[in-house]
Amino acid sequence: MTRTYVEHESTDAEPQSVVSATNVHRTYTRGPQGGLLRRNRTATEVRALDGVSVSVAQGELVGIAGPSGSGKSTLLHLLAALDTPTSGRVEIRGTDTAGLSARERSTLRRDHIGIVFQRFHLLSSLTAQQNVALPLIELGVGTGERRDRAELLLQQVGLGDRLDHRPGELSGGEQQRVAVARALAGKPDLLIADEPTGELDSKAGARVLDLLEELSEKRAVVVASHDQAALERVDRVIRLRDGTVVSDA
Repeated sequence: MTRTYVEHESTDAEPQSVVSATNVHRTYTRGPQGGLLRRNRTATEVRALDGVSVSVAQGELVGIAGPSGSGKSTLLHLLAALDTPTSGRVEIRGTDTAGLSARERSTLRRDHIGIVFQRFHLLSSLTAQQNVALPLIELGVGTGERRDRAELLLQQVGLGDRLDHRPGELSGGEQQRVAVARALAGKPDLLIADEPTGELDSKAGARVLDLLEELSEKRAVVVASHDQAALERVDRVIRLRDGTVVSDA
């Protein structure tokens, strides 16, 4: 029997909202040299998000789409508790992220959120298996289980034969799949992926999308993508333009 590490037990009859944003605004200020500053009131204001409200429930695979500058990255950072809104509320499992310290938000991410960045952030000195297992150390998972969980996840993304390869020995697409596997290691309630198929050929991309679909049965999955093939696989697409939601269907 194949073991799986991506299931969560749930006895609720109705899907629960895992993450929600309610009338969220995120404003930055642009300094004299063009850098974005948060509190320089004399600089030019840049509204990255302007009254955005979205909700993603357990069991949903939701896409976020929009042109460059539409606010996709800002929204992802808020939903992942990497940032907090200027006004409005972002709640993860009912917790308002704005009320948390940076340390508390870090703990929230560790316990509930898996993130796949566009930049993979793999450690060059570690093997693929060690990179995937790394987040489990802080969670207190034992050495044997860390190894087994990382091996299984790498098999699920098609890298069972690359366990002992370091990032420099992997293609860009293979590194991206390692990053996906690492994001899943802690069995997150919420998985947020920024362009998860961006570096993959159609076959490898389809494998990752298959996995994301499977994962969304027991958690919330949010995928930001320009890839039409990826957006066709989601339950609904939230489209942004100029910091506002123009459609959610």
